Amino acid sequence: MSIKSELKRKALHLTGLSVPVIYLLFDRRVTLIFVSLALIIFIILEPFRIVEELREKIKAKLGIYGEHIERIEREIVREHERYTIGAHIYFTVAALLIIWFFPKDIAIGSIAVATLGDAIAAIVGKPFGRHRFSNGKSLEGSLSYFIIAILILMPLIDLPHAIIGALAGTLAEFYELPPDDNFSNQIAVAITLYVFRILS
Repeated sequence: MSIKSELKRKALHLTGLSVPVIYLLFDRRVTLIFVSLALIIFIILEPFRIVEELREKIKAKLGIYGEHIERIEREIVREHERYTIGAHIYFTVAALLIIWFFPKDIAIGSIAVATLGDAIAAIVGKPFGRHRFSNGKSLEGSLSYFIIAILILMPLIDLPHAIIGALAGTLAEFYELPPDDNFSNQIAVAITLYVFRILS
């Protein structure tokens, strides 16, 4: 994927920041409703993205707009997502679980870290990464994630928790833990912060 396409993909992913913003402004119930509705909409629309016959029908009805939408979709969707569950589904499911099961500060922090940290790691790592690992990730990208994660978490929790949470997120992003890094990244940060809080 080109850096231009990667930037478009990450710009779309940054809409995920709407979840922690809404949680900051409103209560848990409102946030759960927002995320649940988003998930329902995504699930309804997902077959039209994955199933070719359905996609062609929608494209034919939309005409030139359908062609434009499909071109953008091809630019920002990774190859393995073309005929499988998209990253937005994994992200939304993880956000829903985290808001439901974890305290507010941990939920806001882990979702914001996974969203912004992942975007910054790609934006820095793709064009500026000079020290590459065998999986294609770069030291520069991982360090960017780690720093951004600490900056996000520090206003929400104390510094030791911020460092531990940032490290957990960085490792989850680096190893792209299954089933999808958009799911595992949030979960890894939330669980690490919660366990560390209990033990400390």
